[in-house]
Amino acid sequence: MTPSFSREQVRRLCTALSEAALIRLITEIDDNGPIPPRSTGRIFPDLAPHQIRRATERVHALGLIHTRVGGGLGLTESGVLLAEVYDVTARWARRHAYPAPTGDFAGRVRHTFARLAEPRVHAALTAAEPSLGRTGTGTPLPEVVEPGLAGPWRLLMQWLRANPQAAGFAAGELAA
Repeated sequence: MTPSFSREQVRRLCTALSEAALIRLITEIDDNGPIPPRSTGRIFPDLAPHQIRRATERVHALGLIHTRVGGGLGLTESGVLLAEVYDVTARWARRHAYPAPTGDFAGRVRHTFARLAEPRVHAALTAAEPSLGRTGTGTPLPEVVEPGLAGPWRLLMQWLRANPQAAGFAAGELAA
């Protein structure tokens, strides 16, 4: 049996995983390979050192990256899967011009994650599981859920179920 997560747990997780520096760090490594030692400042010149350090600490704590001697920062399997969640989420947002017709990758992910955590959307998508597309009674998803939004939701929930430590981490981060 797979665990289910409350709206508050999903909200906290979405908030924790929506930090722009964290999204950029994960996707940079996914797109371009490991980041060489002491190169994050050069790769992210628009981010303050404390933002880079915090994002790096978070992804380490979540087990999303590993450090290889001489090899820099690379993604773990869990990190690769989260990068896929980000990619699918951003593609959905771009396809639906959400939250606006133009925007950057991290912004699209952040806004879509916030949408997934909204009470009515969360309730509709949770009620539709496991089929995600039909509610438990066989009726279509309510209008509150945009077409195709179940795809990013499904991947996010799969990732969370495979990484339950993330829910505890997100709760601890926000409580601090």
